[in-house]
Amino acid sequence: MPGGGHLPVPVPVRDNGRVLEMTREQFEELVSQALDRIPPELTRLMDNVAVFVEDEPDPGDPDLLGLYEGTPLTDRGEWYAGVLPDRITIYRGPTLRMCETQEDVVAETEITVVHEIAHHFGIDDERLHALGYG
Repeated sequence: MPGGGHLPVPVPVRDNGRVLEMTREQFEELVSQALDRIPPELTRLMDNVAVFVEDEPDPGDPDLLGLYEGTPLTDRGEWYAGVLPDRITIYRGPTLRMCETQEDVVAETEITVVHEIAHHFGIDDERLHALGYG
């Protein structure tokens, strides 16, 4: 398997009939596992970026699963120094609302993490959709 061959650790998820329930800590563990599956040759290239988990996105975009904020590696130049880290945020609430099973949550979390990291590398949404990470 890419990124070290780790299989996802099962996380107990309770189905309340409408929305899967998962604690913030359980969801953070899924995000951590998704990050661990990123190939080391790519993680070595990541620079000045931090990953966070939040419960909900801005109310103006309630279905947003993840967000990249920063300057992609492809846009950095000599001027790029002393800036705050880029920020990748993965949102728990919308992910749990859109998924029907624990397996769906694991898969969607991995897709979202890869999608946002790709933005850090300068890959746009159009290309990500073409690659299946939309």
